[in-house]
Amino acid sequence: MTTALTREAALVHDFYRFVDSDDVPALVAMFTEDTTYHRPGYPPVAGQDGMSHFYTHQRVIKAGEHRVESVVLEGDQIAVRGSFEGVLRDGTRTSLRYADFFTLAADGRFSKRETFFFAPLV
Repeated sequence: MTTALTREAALVHDFYRFVDSDDVPALVAMFTEDTTYHRPGYPPVAGQDGMSHFYTHQRVIKAGEHRVESVVLEGDQIAVRGSFEGVLRDGTRTSLRYADFFTLAADGRFSKRETFFFAPLV
């Protein structure tokens, strides 16, 4: 059975498609001008300029593919669970699970993103 994606789920799928195809202008446009992004191991990323800089200069991932496994919507909050396989800038292959939490602004763009990785630390 095929189910149509909600507008919010389609937005999330578009975001990861832009990330995986390295379409930085398109992914940045999905965020508000005053957006914030929190990701383990990096200082908070602020604004569209910060997002652009992060994806073109700071992110240690060179290329890969995100697989979205679930999307849950509650009000203006979107929770995503998925997996990623790819290559880091140093050539190392990586495979990991992640959770992302997006906040939607009134105009339908993302105003906040928080990423968490499943890693054996504790």
